[in-house]
Order: sequence, then structure tokens, then C-alpha cells
Amino acid sequence: MNSTTTSKSPSKYFLFSMMLIAANLRLPITIMPPLLNKIEQNLNIPSYMAGLLTSIPLLAFAIFSPIIVKVADKRGNELTIFLFFILLLAGSYLRVIPAVWALFLGTALVGIGIDSGNVLLPAVIKDRMPTNIPLGTSLYTLSMLLIGAIGTALSGVLITRISLSSTLSILSIMGIIAFIIWIPNIRNNRKSVADKDVEVPKYHTVWKQHLGWLITLYFGLQSVIYYSILTWLPKVLGSHGVTTIFSSNLLTILQLAGLPCSFIVPMLAPKKWGMLTLIASVAMGYIVAPLAFLVPITTGAYLVFWSIIAGIAQGVAFNTAIFFFTNKTTNPYQTAEVSGMAQSAGYLLAAIGPVAFGVLQQTSIILIALAILATLLTITGIIINNSSLIKE
Repeated sequence: MNSTTTSKSPSKYFLFSMMLIAANLRLPITIMPPLLNKIEQNLNIPSYMAGLLTSIPLLAFAIFSPIIVKVADKRGNELTIFLFFILLLAGSYLRVIPAVWALFLGTALVGIGIDSGNVLLPAVIKDRMPTNIPLGTSLYTLSMLLIGAIGTALSGVLITRISLSSTLSILSIMGIIAFIIWIPNIRNNRKSVADKDVEVPKYHTVWKQHLGWLITLYFGLQSVIYYSILTWLPKVLGSHGVTTIFSSNLLTILQLAGLPCSFIVPMLAPKKWGMLTLIASVAMGYIVAPLAFLVPITTGAYLVFWSIIAGIAQGVAFNTAIFFFTNKTTNPYQTAEVSGMAQSAGYLLAAIGPVAFGVLQQTSIILIALAILATLLTITGIIINNSSLIKE
């Protein structure tokens, strides 16, 4: 973690490079759902193994989030992101090899690489933009969601025209661009432990505070719902006769629908009734929409409408989780710690969903279970909203 904050306005270059890193924090995962059928066919693997391609990165998040926090303490945020991004690039192009071992090992490396940005970017934003956190958070989540959505659409189109390996190769180029553009930020890297002139303040660890665990639960629940929908909605719709391309387009619409939330949530959340309004929209989109997909109606207008409603819910849920990271903590150290905690224990919970639902394979059970989890998510959000700040 960076140890000091700066009062200077962030440079446009930093914002641009930060957005490129953020753009790669979902893209390597969101490109996979439209490819699952082709992967199953080409590599002759069952559905539950295909579900692992979503769960493996989440497991990597769970295992490596606390480790990344410790590495950043010693090496600095900017350098840590740079080093771990090498793993993301290696994993992305390892997946190009048409072999089961390469696909799964590459996916694991991708997950580890992504996790550095997941954990550290909120802390970098708080450190580099202490007086303008809402803008930084908005640009961070906007880039992540927008490029992730575009990646899903391109994945669905490319796989119908070129090979699986070529599709993965093309869609991994964004990682190379982000990696190169991020390099100059290493000059501003600071090591909190190594800097002798900087004293790290004492603070109460979030691991021993109930609010830290509630934020972790909230993050985990919104993640398991989102990644389960992302992984299995095409298969659910396919059982109703919807084509692969249309299903991938619906996933793109779902993700794009959440983009305005990158700006709406930071503005609305601090207001008196703002957070309750946001939590209500999560309930509407994540409880009602999965049940609506149970109805075997395949008209375009019906599916697009409920995809938009679900997309708004995922945008609000994710952005409120990030809001809790920065606004329920009292300093950048706690921000990075609660981010690492939520993305460790939270993603461990999230990793269960895609695989478990892949084993079940019954669309009705999958969607009903998601609605139940969404109810718990809503209740957790209300409790967090009514709680005071994490103890300093």
C-alpha cells in the first residue's frame, strides 16, 4: 500500500493508464461465456469443467488478495500491479494453446494477474486522488464494465468467424496495451515499509470488525450472482431456443446497462435516501430478473428489458461495494485491507456459484437460488448502510 497521500490533482496520464488497467480486470473473464460451447466441443470437457473457467479466477482472487496486500506493503502499489500484470499476459496467451492444461493454467495466471488491480486500484485512487475519489472510482468502474461488455460482444462475434485460439489472441491485446502504458507510473511508486521517512500509522484491522465482514459478505454475494448470470445465462436462454449470438448480445446489453451506475452511485450514495434507493434497485434487478428469465418467452423486447434491469442491478451492486470500500474506512490502509479481505473471502464465496450451478444444470434451480441470494444481498446492504464507519 502507498503510505502517503498527495494533494496534487492526478495527471491525465495517470487517469488514462489507470483506466486501461481497470479495463483488463473483467475482460479476460467476460470473454469466456460465449466461448464455452466451443471450448466444450474442442477440448471435450463437461459443463462443470467449463464452469471452472469462471470460478478459477475467483479462487485466485480469494487466495492471492491477502498476499498481494503484503507484497504491495513492501514493493509499492504501482510496482506490484506491474509485476502481477506480467502473469495476466502470460496466462492470456497460454490459453491460446489448444490443450486442457494450458487453458486451466492460463486461466489461473490470469486470475492472479487481475487480482493485483482488483485489490490495489481502489487504494491507489484514494492515495493519488484524495480530494476526488468519486471521479477516480467512477472512471475505474466505467472502464472495467465498458470494456468487459464490449469484450463479451466481440467474443460472441469472433467465435462464429475464426478459431478459438485466434479469438483469445485478439481479445488479449488490450492487456499488452495496458501493461506498456502503466510503466511510467512505476516512477511514482512508494514502499510503505521501506520508506524510512514515512511512519505507518496504527489502525484497527478490518478482519476483527463485524462491518468488515459484512462488506465482505456483500461483495461476495454480488459477485456470485453476477458471475453465475454471466456464465450460465446463455445456457439458460439456449434451453428456450435462443441462439448463442443473441445470448452474447444480451450479456453485452446487461453489462452496458450498468455503466451509468459508475457515475450515479458515487453521486447518489452519500445523499439521505440515496443508498436505500440504490439497494432497492439491486433488489428489483437481482431478485425479479432471474425469476423473469424462468418464463419461456423468447421475444427480443422481453429478454432485452430484463437484461437491462439485471444489468442496472449488477452495476449498482458492484459500485456500492466499491463505495463501501472507500467510504466506510478511515484511511488508505484500511481501504486496501478491506478491499483485499472482501476479494479474498468474498471471491471464495463467489467461486462456488458457477461450478455448483454447472453441476446442477437445472435452469429453474439456478435462477431461484440466485433470487434467494439476491434477497440476502439486499438485507446485507441495508445493514451496512445503517452502520457507522469502521473503527479507526
